[in-house]
Amino acid sequence: MPEAVDVKLFFNFRSPYCYIASKTLFAIYDDYHANLVWRPLGGWSGRSSPDRAKVKVPLTRQDVRRITAKMGIPMNPPPISTEPTAAGAASLLAEERGLLRPWMVEVMRAEWAEGKDIGDQQVLLDVGKLVGLDSDELMGSFSDPDRLAQLDRNWEEAQELGLIGVPSFQIGEELFWGSDRIDYVLDHLSGLRLRKL
Repeated sequence: MPEAVDVKLFFNFRSPYCYIASKTLFAIYDDYHANLVWRPLGGWSGRSSPDRAKVKVPLTRQDVRRITAKMGIPMNPPPISTEPTAAGAASLLAEERGLLRPWMVEVMRAEWAEGKDIGDQQVLLDVGKLVGLDSDELMGSFSDPDRLAQLDRNWEEAQELGLIGVPSFQIGEELFWGSDRIDYVLDHLSGLRLRKL
C-alpha cells in the first residue's frame, strides 16, 4: 500500500465556495491515500476585504446560486454580518474528538443551506449537539486563546505559501485554489498513484 500524502486544506466557514467544496472535497480523503491536514481560518482571513466584499457580494451570490443549482444543493445565504471565527476555533475541538467531518458538513448546512448565522453561539451549540460534541467543551472552544491563535497561525502559513483565497489545498509544492479545482487535486493524486484500489 502506498504511503499516504498530506493534503492541507485551508478553509473559512464564511466562504460560500467552501460550502460548495464541502460537498465534494471528501473524495480526496476517501478515495485516495491522503491525510487531511486541517487549516481552518477565522474572520476575514482568506476572504476579500470588507470593502472589496461589498462590491463582490451581488456577483458572488449570483455565481454561487448558479453553481449550487447545477449541483442540486440548497443555497440560502446567511446574514452578511455573519462572523465565522468561533466556528473555526470549534473545528479544532471537533478535529480532536474525531468529529471534524460532521462538524464541517453540519455547520455549512446550517449556514448556507438554512441561512443561519453561525456567529450566533446557540446555532453552533445546536450543531455540536447534533454531531455529538460536549456543549461545555464546545462553548469553551469559541474563545479559547490557543485555538484562536492557531487560526491566526494558519493564515500566516497560508500567506507564506502565497495563497490568496479559500478553499485552498497544498500537496507538497503544489497549490490548488478554489472549489472548482478539486478535480485537479484528484488528478494530481492519481498521477502520484495514490488512488485506493
